[in-house]
Amino acid sequence: MDSLEEDQIEALRKAFDSFDTEKQGFITADTVATILRMMGVKISEKNLAEVITDTAKDGSGQLEFPQFVDLAAKFLIEEDEEALKAELREAFRIYDKEGNGFITTDVLREILQEIDNKLTPADLDGIIEEVDEDGSGTLDFDEFMEMMSG
Repeated sequence: MDSLEEDQIEALRKAFDSFDTEKQGFITADTVATILRMMGVKISEKNLAEVITDTAKDGSGQLEFPQFVDLAAKFLIEEDEEALKAELREAFRIYDKEGNGFITTDVLREILQEIDNKLTPADLDGIIEEVDEDGSGTLDFDEFMEMMSG
């Protein structure tokens, strides 16, 4: 539960409670599939069954709220990472004007200055030196992604 925002947990609680109509304190695997689909998570029946088996260790196919949150967190965090990657890919594409598959460290310097105008030239040199490990003077998307996502 630590990996989710408070509002995400609250939304999961509402979904859980609305499907736990008998107030039994658990929901079934079918219900979990329905909730995840309503949240926009795309998952095959096979993958869902595997995840539920991993989460509901007792083999009952019933999930109590903490188990449901743990399961949902896997998908919500994964989705956030995919969205971040898509946004970073778009940003990278904008800066890679020629479509070479890389940006120069000079372009990176400009990006970093736009993000934080308090960075000194020494700060920028340090960041660029750390990110451009091979000293090529360029960054491919993976290096850019790693830098931007920490």
